[in-house]
Amino acid sequence: MLVIRKDLVDEIVAHAQRDHPLEACGVIAGPEGSDRAERFIPMLNAAGSETFYEFESGDLLRLYRDMDGRDEVPVVIYHSHTATEAYPSRTDISYASEPDAHYVLVSTRDGQPGDPEFRSYRIVDGVVTEEPVEVVESYMFSHTGADDVPDCR
Repeated sequence: MLVIRKDLVDEIVAHAQRDHPLEACGVIAGPEGSDRAERFIPMLNAAGSETFYEFESGDLLRLYRDMDGRDEVPVVIYHSHTATEAYPSRTDISYASEPDAHYVLVSTRDGQPGDPEFRSYRIVDGVVTEEPVEVVESYMFSHTGADDVPDCR
């Protein structure tokens, strides 16, 4: 399951809508070992395409060096589909190289403002598994039940 803050979802959607009709792409980094998406990093689609995205190799190298320096990993790798549903294409699957990342797709195919299709997948060794997405305001009490909230009386 991908648990992600609402502000990060809003950032991804805004980036996808802003770059439409080109595919948008980026990363959300988080502390190594936490699976907690924290730092939004929009990237330039070096392909400049409506049907394909590609990170520029120099930008990607700088990103990974920066994440290494901060003890971060790519928790979410996202991109948009401009004319199809939010499901990984064969090309997306073949380029998925981070087995621990959540691959988020946003479909802007209708090109209208509002809530576009937002889905998350795990892609490992060419196998695509859709996963639920839980949008939270804060990570403070995510993954806990209401009974786990401290009693402050």
